[in-house]
Amino acid sequence: MFCRYFCFFSLCLFLPIQRSCPLGHVSNLQSSSTTSLPGFENLTMGYNKYLRPCFGGEPVEIAMSLDIASISSISESDMDYTATIYLQQRWTDPRLVFHGNKSFSLDARLVELLWVPDTYIVESKRSFLHDVTVQNRLIRLFSNGTILYALRITTTVACNMDLSKYPMDTQTCRLQLESWGYDVNDVVFTWMRGNDSVQGLEKLQLSQYTVKHYYTLVSKSQMETGTYPRLILQFELRRNVLYFILETYVPSTLLVMLSWVSFWITLDSVPARTCIGVTTVLSMTTLMIGSRSSLSKTNCFIKAIDVYLGICFSFIFGALVEYAMAHYSSSQKCAAKAPRERPANELTKEMEEVNITNILNNSITSYKQKISFTSIQISSNNVNCGGLTMKTHEKIKYALRNKIHRIIGYFTIQNPSNVDHYSKLLFPLFFMLVNVFYWAYYLYF
Repeated sequence: MFCRYFCFFSLCLFLPIQRSCPLGHVSNLQSSSTTSLPGFENLTMGYNKYLRPCFGGEPVEIAMSLDIASISSISESDMDYTATIYLQQRWTDPRLVFHGNKSFSLDARLVELLWVPDTYIVESKRSFLHDVTVQNRLIRLFSNGTILYALRITTTVACNMDLSKYPMDTQTCRLQLESWGYDVNDVVFTWMRGNDSVQGLEKLQLSQYTVKHYYTLVSKSQMETGTYPRLILQFELRRNVLYFILETYVPSTLLVMLSWVSFWITLDSVPARTCIGVTTVLSMTTLMIGSRSSLSKTNCFIKAIDVYLGICFSFIFGALVEYAMAHYSSSQKCAAKAPRERPANELTKEMEEVNITNILNNSITSYKQKISFTSIQISSNNVNCGGLTMKTHEKIKYALRNKIHRIIGYFTIQNPSNVDHYSKLLFPLFFMLVNVFYWAYYLYF
């Protein structure tokens, strides 16, 4: 007798309740070729997994939520990121309603016997479903016909990055979920709890980035084959600049300051000043090459770190050029002073031997092609020049030559020792001003 009541109760529990779709359409799913769900034969007899719930009626509403387990790598060279996510999808299938208020977790292999959405990840380069020790899928059936379908997926998704402010940049990446074959007339995507549908992002510990903000969007994708529902998770990643300050910015700044040491060394110490200049230039070149090696595939970008290293290299190279100019001017100054330092008696003898007539004759001979003399009378005591004329183009050449000599005189270093004196002040001052404009631009604009 007890066995009879128990069998009757079980039959009532799993007896299907005929539910109609929201628009009153009932799918004719009876087919002898379909396979019933093991343990739910009375419930799923004639269930056709190839037809969506409420086929021909209102679209199926699929609510989703995400749990971000990890973001293992963010590649600037490939412009993508790799993330492991738990994707939960929830929808209602009126064909699977049964009595009671319980829920049943089914074996993941039984998902092959049910209809599931054809959700895919937009802009995914590589994706796989974890299968250790079994495929990481969950299927849960509720009494009102609601199905919970969860997956653990690792995917590599493209993320277009703007590296012009690297390493002080903030990147915006997206994770987009879209229906592959069902358009908006068949399925509708929604977030299960709005912005709270995404969990785990605020707890992530990334090597170079910090997750600042994230938000969810509901959108549609217009294609040639139709309009498809799409869900978007958009999050901002701010790079941690402290690592780059210690690795690149501080060493390059110290190299610039090291090049200034040569300003306190005398001009006569050629090996010391040359050694400092060449060593700092080579060290700066090595630092620039090392900073670009990690981003070898993004050389088309002029990044903020490239600008700073270029500024530092310019100041170091300028310090080396400054010494070359000062040393050259000093050597020229010494060469000009050498004839004046000869003994006075030698100069007196030369002055006595010089004849004014010989000087005038030599002058006339050297410029006879440029100046025509009508009459020149030279005697032992005086020189009479009459009718001295000069052509117009010769006058212009003479004026231009004087002007050029005067301009060159303005830029001639009269005292080479003052070059180092001014460089001690100007080089640090200009470097600080450039740093102020650099950091203000890349941090606040």
